[in-house]
Amino acid sequence: MVKEIEVEPVTRLEGHGGLRIVIDDNGKVKDAQFNITSTRFFEKFCEGRYCEHVPRITPRICGICPIPHHLTPTKAVEDAWGIKIPEPAYKLRQLLQNAKQYSSHVLHFYALAAPDFLLGPFADPALRNVVHVISKMPDVGAMALKMMDFGQKLCAEIGGKSVHPISAIVGGMKKPMDEDARDRFLKQVDEQIEFTKKTVEIGLKVVEDYWDVVANVGVVPTYYVGMTKNGVHDIYDGDIRIVTPDGKKIDYDVHDYLDALGEHIPEHSYATHMYYKPAGYPEGIYRANCLAMTNAADKMATPLADEALKAMKAKIGEVSHHTFAYHWARIIETVEAIELIKKYLEDPDIVNPDCKTLDVEPREGVGVGVTEAPRGLLLYNIWSDAEGICKKLNLLVATNHNIAGIEKTLMHVAKQVFEDKALDGLKLPDPWIK
Repeated sequence: MVKEIEVEPVTRLEGHGGLRIVIDDNGKVKDAQFNITSTRFFEKFCEGRYCEHVPRITPRICGICPIPHHLTPTKAVEDAWGIKIPEPAYKLRQLLQNAKQYSSHVLHFYALAAPDFLLGPFADPALRNVVHVISKMPDVGAMALKMMDFGQKLCAEIGGKSVHPISAIVGGMKKPMDEDARDRFLKQVDEQIEFTKKTVEIGLKVVEDYWDVVANVGVVPTYYVGMTKNGVHDIYDGDIRIVTPDGKKIDYDVHDYLDALGEHIPEHSYATHMYYKPAGYPEGIYRANCLAMTNAADKMATPLADEALKAMKAKIGEVSHHTFAYHWARIIETVEAIELIKKYLEDPDIVNPDCKTLDVEPREGVGVGVTEAPRGLLLYNIWSDAEGICKKLNLLVATNHNIAGIEKTLMHVAKQVFEDKALDGLKLPDPWIK
């Protein structure tokens, strides 16, 4: 009798769905699927609407990463219309993007990842959750809540709302940051940096304690896609960088994304699967998200984060295929985010009212906007007519980039667990909490 195992998702945001594993009578894994509801219908929602309205519509795609879904289409329209934004607007957008990166990564690490590690992967699921962690480790829980609160409130201050922001406009930002608000967040930022350092300590202890798992479970060679600016990690601006399984890095201008990325819908799924399709290299599955970004980066943009990246690469190699290393990479990106938040809060341009240009004229054109959402590369390709109406929209969201990689990893780990019994011989630490 064929056995099916289904894992319901924590969230279905941005089309996120459940996992399905099929096992036959002999314990062999027959299929592994990541089932989602695709968000491609937003492309049709936007057709026939003013291009300037698109950044107000698309943040509804996802409640976790609405800020990248706000800024990225704004960048695409500006590209189509040939608009250059003022430097204060660029810095405000970087601050907004990194505030979201900070809050989202902290949420992921403490609410989704930490319970499995702190209690152990075989603990009672009724206890393996963030509420139980907070009750048993109140100091850590209070710190995590303060970190998430700081990030979300900063998003709300700049974006108008923490979820589904309204502040970016074609040509810049609606208004600068209020000076009193800037000062209020500046007073908190050094404490946040200390919190982040403690998070690094927790993360490194998790890696050390679970090294047997990190090094042996879910080690799946793939391509990777990320964004870098002259080789430096950047989540708002840059080129698309592909990393081959053996570590070669190939850069593409964002307008040439179709030269590198292909998509198809396989028979067993309604969701788009992405693959790498360059000339001169074999086609292959790629993964996005934070590990892809640290694999792509020659260095991080800030000193503490760059030291953390060097330490990770010294331990697991210049290019890591360790699925559990995503947690480590996420913490490194968290460090960079808070360092950049401090940098931009201290910049006088954040309160400079010269944050938008009035030289905005619709024109017929094609534009591409790219940022890095917390779960991976986010790309908007928009076609505008002479009146500024959206004729066509192509969206490549982080979920689409990762589906094929998730299914490949899921199949690999399922075979390790059910066929090879690979976990049976692995050393697991004693739980930190009961």
